[in-house]
Amino acid sequence: MYVEPDFKTKANLEFAVAQGQIVSVYDPGPFSGGHMINGEVDVEGPLQPGAWKWRARVTITDGKITKVFP
Repeated sequence: MYVEPDFKTKANLEFAVAQGQIVSVYDPGPFSGGHMINGEVDVEGPLQPGAWKWRARVTITDGKITKVFP
């Protein structure tokens, strides 16, 4: 699963969530459920270009990431 917007580092994701920026989670695959609404999931990034450079466990509330676990 990935985050939107696409962050280059986990630190950038943590900062955005701490500042209250709207960050959502989605799965781009053909068999996915699209955007997540509530729960805990593992995300990775960045999506493009190349290989992933970070992973994080996050909590989603009402479609928005509300917590990034260390």
